[in-house]
Amino acid sequence: MRYAGIDIGSRTIKLAVLERGKLVLSRKSLTSHNPLETAQELMNGVAFDVIAATGYGRHLLGGHLNCPVISEITAFASGARFFSSGCRSILDIGGQDTKAISLDDEGRMNKFEMNDKCAAGTGRFLEIMATALGFTLDEFSKAALSAGKAVKINSMCTVFAESEVVSLTSQGAMRDEVALGIHKAIVSRSAGLLKRIAQPGKIFFAGGVALNDCMRIILENEMGRPVFVPPDPQIVGAIGAALSASADI
Repeated sequence: MRYAGIDIGSRTIKLAVLERGKLVLSRKSLTSHNPLETAQELMNGVAFDVIAATGYGRHLLGGHLNCPVISEITAFASGARFFSSGCRSILDIGGQDTKAISLDDEGRMNKFEMNDKCAAGTGRFLEIMATALGFTLDEFSKAALSAGKAVKINSMCTVFAESEVVSLTSQGAMRDEVALGIHKAIVSRSAGLLKRIAQPGKIFFAGGVALNDCMRIILENEMGRPVFVPPDPQIVGAIGAALSASADI
């Protein structure tokens, strides 16, 4: 049988299909004003027997397809163990939230911490700061890695931080140094969540922000331990949902 999981996030929708315990298909699309329509487009032509949904829009799809839904915390706990069977500490930085999850020896969720209800320190925050500095996301990460020092960013409110970045550059601050300061501020905020619940061993880093090499490197330094990024960190939740679908059979 083929088990599908779909993660309807605030910025992207991800689909994963498992067969005989292996990932056989994955797709992603930006979330539109009509996430149900985007999810259906993503599923077009994809064969599966059972599907489960997670993410912000899970109840929308669950009601439409009459399929089971699971929380993002549960989905990411399962998805992380699919890629790294022994992991016990997970950091997920998505489009509009940050989650730190602690697992026990059997992979069951122990504790979790989430950011407050704003985009500070999330993927959307990074996108806005990159644009304010005139970088693409890829250029933003590389510029930060090339900086010799960091310019400290005082505000993590997206609106105030954008104004601060514009002010700094107008005063002559180097863009790469400001970029490094932004990355360090976000990692410091995320590491604060992790340190309250993290178990010994490596950190499993999921979500779109895990694609940012500068974030991973600073996080490793901040936590003083290895950080593992799976081959596609954006589909971890979708895989967790697919695993949930298989468990319900």
